[in-house]
Amino acid sequence: MNFTVGARGSKLSIAQTDWVISELQKTDSSLSFDIKPITTKGDTDTRPLFAMEQKGIFEKEIDRAVFEKEVDFAVHSLKDVPSQLDPNLIISCIPKREAVNDVLITRDGFDIEEIPSGSVIGSSSLRRAVQVTRKRPDVIVKPVRGNIETRIKKVEEGKFDGIVLAQAGITRLGTDIKISKLPTNDFVPSPGQGALAIVSRKDNSSTLQMLKKIEDYRSRMEIEAERALSNSVDSGCRFPVGAIATSDANSLTLKVAVYSMDGKKSIILEKTGSIEEPHVLGRLLGDELRDRGVKEIASNWREELEEWNKQ
Repeated sequence: MNFTVGARGSKLSIAQTDWVISELQKTDSSLSFDIKPITTKGDTDTRPLFAMEQKGIFEKEIDRAVFEKEVDFAVHSLKDVPSQLDPNLIISCIPKREAVNDVLITRDGFDIEEIPSGSVIGSSSLRRAVQVTRKRPDVIVKPVRGNIETRIKKVEEGKFDGIVLAQAGITRLGTDIKISKLPTNDFVPSPGQGALAIVSRKDNSSTLQMLKKIEDYRSRMEIEAERALSNSVDSGCRFPVGAIATSDANSLTLKVAVYSMDGKKSIILEKTGSIEEPHVLGRLLGDELRDRGVKEIASNWREELEEWNKQ
């Protein structure tokens, strides 16, 4: 049986899609797949990511192709998928999650403690920028755009002393480069980081059944908790918030960290609940964030963001 898969045309997106296809073919060697590259708004808009409206910029056009039956399903980086999909679509599968942490890449192999004062570090993520500033207020964090290969090249050419990226993307690309892992304690990742989301039509039962064969239960529950939290506080990529869920056989622990734009104020919370009720856990932490004054912390982020983006 043959399926058509929608994906962005970037090297990372194709690598992720190839991996999903490989995993599916392990379950049934008779399956065959064609990849249809689709250009998204996020691929054509050259502004820094945090300067754009974030919801769906890397997936809207691809999911439209799923809805219109041009493709059978789509493979996304889960953190790019908005909390509300078209009612006819569903995240039908979340495979086993990759590493969730961020990494620092420098020409000299420095870690975050060693990189010299005054170094210029590039980031496409406002959350990472704030976290770097909190850890090392003596370095300069500037916006950077481009795919993973482009950003790494900017370090090699000396345009930046370092960049911060997600380890999952480096791993999936098979990039041979020295990295310094950033601890999730200080660098709480973006909700959904390290995970893939496979989107299909709700009424396509044969595709749904096939995709469920590579679903990872614990990854799904962790992601559901993080997305419930994100939806509860309406956080987008421009709002400095990190969330990470970890699980064992019965329980789920969710940690959230929210920061002011200058990094001087923060709310850091952690709560444990049943692995079978990830949405309850996410909403509880969202409620607690509101009770602790998250709106006040975030009140002036837009103005400060515009100033930072002028760098």
